Amino acid sequence: MDEINALSWEPFIQQFGNVVEHGRIVAGAIWGLRPFADNKALHEAVCEFMDSLPPNGKESILRCHPDLAGRLAQANQLTSESDQEQSSAGLLNLTQEESNLIADMNTRYKEKFNFPFVICARENKKVVIIAELKSRIHNSKDAELEKGINEVKKIAWYRIVDATAMESKSAISKM
Repeated sequence: MDEINALSWEPFIQQFGNVVEHGRIVAGAIWGLRPFADNKALHEAVCEFMDSLPPNGKESILRCHPDLAGRLAQANQLTSESDQEQSSAGLLNLTQEESNLIADMNTRYKEKFNFPFVICARENKKVVIIAELKSRIHNSKDAELEKGINEVKKIAWYRIVDATAMESKSAISKM
């Protein structure tokens, strides 16, 4: 963690700018809170930043996330993190029927809530994700905003672990 705490602004943003999808502003906001004792403290800073946002700011965080198995995935234009996460959940390996169902549900969800469906793909497989999409579309906007941000927090945890592991490997290789 010493190496991470010693990072100047730009390298920190490079390392943690996608902990929250396309979230350079999140990384920039927490950079000044260093030093972090550990991954948990870094994650808490990310979560506290998101919790401090007004509803439209939280919606903006959710809007930065791609549709699950959507057009960006089909065009191989996901961030490397999203690509890995969706792949691990089986979302890049769908039958035509599953693909059509998810596309339809994604459209209906975004029409209702004005932000995409977000779920921590690393903790779920496609069957559960499809079931959650079908279920959560019946929630209120406030409930989905809270649920979506909580899912972003889970995603951020895994991405922090990955980003700090990369930094540790980089420091070891420099020795």
